[in-house]
Amino acid sequence: MIIDSKYLNLKKNIKLLFIITDLDYGGAETQLLRLAVRLKSRGWNIKVVSLMPPKAYVQDFELASIPVCSLGIKRKLPDPRPIFKLIKIIHKWQPHIIHGFMVHANFFARITRFFYKAPVLVCSVHSIKEGGKIRELLYRLTDPLCDMTTQVSKAGLERYISIGATPIHKICYIPNGIDTERFKFKLEIRLYKRKELNLNNKFVWLAVGRFYPAKDYPNLLTAFSKVIAKHQETLLLIAGDGPLHNDLRNLAKRLKITKYVIFLGVRKDIPVLMNAADAYVMSSAWEGMPNVLLEASSTGLPVVATDVGGNGEIVINNKTGYLVPPKDPKALARAMLRLMELSENERKKMGQAGREHILANFSFDKVIDMWESLYYKLLNQKNVVL
Repeated sequence: MIIDSKYLNLKKNIKLLFIITDLDYGGAETQLLRLAVRLKSRGWNIKVVSLMPPKAYVQDFELASIPVCSLGIKRKLPDPRPIFKLIKIIHKWQPHIIHGFMVHANFFARITRFFYKAPVLVCSVHSIKEGGKIRELLYRLTDPLCDMTTQVSKAGLERYISIGATPIHKICYIPNGIDTERFKFKLEIRLYKRKELNLNNKFVWLAVGRFYPAKDYPNLLTAFSKVIAKHQETLLLIAGDGPLHNDLRNLAKRLKITKYVIFLGVRKDIPVLMNAADAYVMSSAWEGMPNVLLEASSTGLPVVATDVGGNGEIVINNKTGYLVPPKDPKALARAMLRLMELSENERKKMGQAGREHILANFSFDKVIDMWESLYYKLLNQKNVVL
């Protein structure tokens, strides 16, 4: 993408403030880190505010010389003080662009416009739905305070237009991006990690994600129990943690599959684990544009995933993997078995097609170009003088 803008050579003068609900090991948070660091390397002046105390990535931001501060919100009870703390930060720094990430941060960012009208306000939605009708109504009511809403999936964009959360001319599609060099198949890493984990010749499935209802791990464990009934030489690696941790371990016990499921906890070596796996599986009940599917496909893994949110934009059914309906463990198990019964060569072709699809549509440099283009467009529309 060629960017033509009067602001192109003035990036260091543009103050871009990111506001995010929390900093944790989630998809939106990871995407913000990658976006902020890459924009910083391109010369942008960036600061990050987390509504809640950060749990992850603070050191990564520090290494990139990106300041991070927190409003310190710990309770869900109404409290106006954090809003005024945010307003004070904004008044002091005077950003040209405020960019909200995730639903609570989006509402906070919009409210601040009653007190400080930053030239440009962008709000990013990272799921096909961010709550019930009340939140959707709030999006509709506060839309006039926002200059542009972005959606990570085309399905999410269409839904937000259909429910009236924002008019068609004030929403655009910008997908999540992926570092295709970091997530890339390497035989030496595969051999080393499989030996370290004692995987032998077993067929290894990998699932990555926080233990929250959206990921619907009970669906996955139930489906995997059906897979085990026919193929016992297989394992399921699950990387992640969350409030449902004990429930999932207990479910695995009830299903009598504990020796086939390895709970790895939170991991920072996801590229390595993806190299060690034979296929990737996602059982989500709803999604936006999941980073882990981009990462798995970029690594060359064939994928079985539920057809929700942006999953169908990443997984091309019957070409790079299989899509199944959500909340249907029988369908999920059938697709997993179908993939396992393919020859190794057929699975490799499927994985390679997936990587080519990612390279063509979701490489991070292309996505960064899209963000810069949007920022410049909005600055131009407002005739912002630096």
